[in-house]
Amino acid sequence: MLPASMSISTNEDGQIMTATQTASNNLDRVLVLEMVRVTEAAAIAASKLIGRGDEKAADAAAVEAMRTAFNNLYMDGTVVIGEGERDEAPMLYIGEKVGNAPGKGPKIDIALDPLEGTTITAKAGPNALAVLAIAEEGNLLNAPDVYMEKIAVGPGYDEGVIDLNKSVSDNVKSVAKAKGVEPSDIIVCVLDRPRHEAIIDELRSLGCGVMLIPDGDVAGVIAVTNPDTTIDLYMGTGGAPEGVLAAAALRCVGGQFQGRLVFRNEDERARARKWGVEDLDKIYKLEELAKGDVIFAATGVTDGSLLEGVKRLRGGTMTTESVVMRASSGTVRWVKGEHRG
Repeated sequence: MLPASMSISTNEDGQIMTATQTASNNLDRVLVLEMVRVTEAAAIAASKLIGRGDEKAADAAAVEAMRTAFNNLYMDGTVVIGEGERDEAPMLYIGEKVGNAPGKGPKIDIALDPLEGTTITAKAGPNALAVLAIAEEGNLLNAPDVYMEKIAVGPGYDEGVIDLNKSVSDNVKSVAKAKGVEPSDIIVCVLDRPRHEAIIDELRSLGCGVMLIPDGDVAGVIAVTNPDTTIDLYMGTGGAPEGVLAAAALRCVGGQFQGRLVFRNEDERARARKWGVEDLDKIYKLEELAKGDVIFAATGVTDGSLLEGVKRLRGGTMTTESVVMRASSGTVRWVKGEHRG
């Protein structure tokens, strides 16, 4: 269960980072709210393209706004999970340096998705988010841009209640036993994809409720931590970078996650080796994906189960809703932002 919420209203645009505040090697608490400013900027930019049917334009707007926001911060940041490799992405590519204090500010690794749910945004669907996670240098897995098989459960269970090596049925029965309910009482979130037909069939043969989502598996994984969603488990195959982002969120609020990279061809295996992945069959647990102190932030672009989307009010005012979490303190803050254009 998520900790008690805290609501903050803000509409200022000035920086509050200073060199003295970031002299420590640890992540400074000021960065917690600065990360919200970054995701807010991306969400607001993407929101202008909601329902316009142009996925690329929405993504590009979010990317540019997020990069600009990062470059206003006193830090020496490196994108370790981003929009792709340098030859694939003009901005926020893997390895790009961001922040206005290279060589001086705290060394920060960044995993990001300026617009998780480009198709959702283009079609004005639910659960589109701007998301990011930061950690000290070397503490986020440099996940290649391939698929990852994932399973996640919320906090409150003994370690080992889920196991990616076990069947769908065995995992459901394990969680049901730990929860004290029947397998048919378990609700599982799954991406609505043809590749998941066998998983969905097996879940329904157990009598489970299956919540199908069109996109946005970061939001799907995080949903297992919130009792209000009624989701017990997340299962399925999605992007590996999104797996690291979701793991970063679970590090902050509790829960269990396992992921295994999925390779469709030799080119993808070579890409993984390029980023230092040696054991291609390894099952990654939570702290192998995101370790140490981690900050996770997300802002809603469209309304969803986790966050409200950007709202445009009369007079040019916009409102945002964000969540920001920190692993070292276990703090979760719900941030209401008001932005006057």
